[in-house]
Amino acid sequence: MKAAIVSAAGELPVYGDFPEPQADENQVVVTVKAAAISQLAKSRAAGTHYSSAMQYPFITGIDGTGYLSNGDPVYFLAFNAPWGSMAERTQVPAGSIIPLPGTLDPVLAAALANPGMSSWAALTRRAQLAQGETVLINGATGTSGGLAVRIARHLGAGKIIATGRNREVLEQLRAQGADITLTLDSLPAALPALMAEGIDVVLDYLWGQSALDIMQAAVAGGEKVVRFVQIGSLSGQEIPLHSKLLRSSGLTLMGSGLGSVSDSELVACIGELLAAAAQSDFSIPFQMRPLSEVHDAWREDDSRCRTVFTL
Repeated sequence: MKAAIVSAAGELPVYGDFPEPQADENQVVVTVKAAAISQLAKSRAAGTHYSSAMQYPFITGIDGTGYLSNGDPVYFLAFNAPWGSMAERTQVPAGSIIPLPGTLDPVLAAALANPGMSSWAALTRRAQLAQGETVLINGATGTSGGLAVRIARHLGAGKIIATGRNREVLEQLRAQGADITLTLDSLPAALPALMAEGIDVVLDYLWGQSALDIMQAAVAGGEKVVRFVQIGSLSGQEIPLHSKLLRSSGLTLMGSGLGSVSDSELVACIGELLAAAAQSDFSIPFQMRPLSEVHDAWREDDSRCRTVFTL
């Protein structure tokens, strides 16, 4: 069968031949319809993600949509090397398969599941968002952060604050559910008053200086508990975090990602997200490419518009 194959660390995927997967008592063969490039898929393919434990060669891709042997549409997670999602067929643990709502386009589902899951898991499992609470989304101008605005509103957030660098996209987010938008350079001046009014949950896709600005404002705001959920690190992996930020405030730091949410809860989160997506507008920009173009598409991928390979 044809697949997107990584043959060595640091190499780009190449379209080529790979042995057919086989089903057994614990594994199911899925005929793949669509699989999207994500930052997680890229970093695992490169061997740089903390969850990477790859054998070479392997099929790249960490999730997708497709069909079971009986024709049922499904979404699936594919973390067990060498069986990634970017292939005509792949082998998937039975517990990593989620029925796909019949009204949800499988290509759209492949595009939105990974970015949507990041905020769904963070809000429901890690922060345990309560109805009416205020959510600040740091880095909302990216695909995942922008989708998080709509998901937070769907889950009952009372007020949503969105931050980012791109002023034009921030303005668009107002029409998608954000009540307040802030550029990153305005955070030190704007945050103290907003913290005084009350920010309950922070979803952080950036880390770096903006995350530190938010935490310092939370500390200055007093003893109120602020649940800060770290999701991504587009602005850098490290910050100078002084111990007094945690000792002198109600600031609570936690992460959301592979390992902080159990596999079973991750599967449950995605099932909930896809069910909601069948009822609400969680659409995101994406472009379809045939899997045969994976080598070039991998280099050309733009995080502002997801690349979804179709078969």
